Amino acid sequence: MNTILYLVAVSFVNVIRFIPLKLLVFVGRQIGFLFYFIDAPHRKVAVNNLTNSLGSSRSKKEIIALARENFRRLGEVYLSSIKTAHIPPEKLGNILTIKGVERLDRSQREDGSEPSFMLAMGHFGNFEMYAKAGHNEPEYELCTTYRGFKQPWVDKLIKSLRNKSGCHFFDRRFEGGKLKAFMKRPKTITGLLADQSAGRSGILLPFFGRPCSTNPAPALFSLRYKLRLHGCLCRRVGIGQWELELGPEIPTRENGQARSVEEIMADVNATYEQYILEDPANWFWVHNRWKRSDRAKKRGNRLAASQK
Repeated sequence: MNTILYLVAVSFVNVIRFIPLKLLVFVGRQIGFLFYFIDAPHRKVAVNNLTNSLGSSRSKKEIIALARENFRRLGEVYLSSIKTAHIPPEKLGNILTIKGVERLDRSQREDGSEPSFMLAMGHFGNFEMYAKAGHNEPEYELCTTYRGFKQPWVDKLIKSLRNKSGCHFFDRRFEGGKLKAFMKRPKTITGLLADQSAGRSGILLPFFGRPCSTNPAPALFSLRYKLRLHGCLCRRVGIGQWELELGPEIPTRENGQARSVEEIMADVNATYEQYILEDPANWFWVHNRWKRSDRAKKRGNRLAASQK
């Protein structure tokens, strides 16, 4: 059965790859708008999240309009990402621009080794585009993590699409050792999505003024492997057009001493907030970032204590 489902899915992908990108984006937006009405549970999550985060500055009508546009954007992402996975590097310039690379400090580290970087990414825009950035930095190897799907045919299909990017993908359930070995090497760029609830493994920090479980991995790994940390945004700039922007370096040390994980991740959360406020419909509001924040670890610091 898995083989049959996989072959059907591959056939669908092969049809999608030959459809013009702008037409796919248009169709994806209509599918997303339809799902706004069909998918009541996620619609409720999105509206509640938008209300609790932006409700003080937006009317109820504006919140509903943002939620609808958010569903349209997600429809764009899921359909267009199938197409963009097949676009060769030499043609990426037609749909993707990269901004802020001059912010990367490429000077040698204290031990004389070439630097490596950590990108704190989020579910912004066509977030599958992050893996494409490596074509702009051929001297560096890129990696990120993912969580495999339970359905073997889905997992195989997604891997086949992502592997076209040239980025290394490590399953965070089983390949932690490979990820750590990668980050130890010079001239690497590791991108981690850290904008979703981390449950019991997270630390308690504010996000839009409300406590949430925050994934500490970007700060922990940056400190442990001496990676230079930046935020990274995928901005939607038009129909079938995206821009990746590297933000200013987020300091991991101050006056020669390591900053706390909480302080670093508070800066990462603040960076995400700036990205969201720039274009609220560009984020993944259908995920409840603030669920069960009581499960997150309170590590005795002032930021965590303020959320008790």
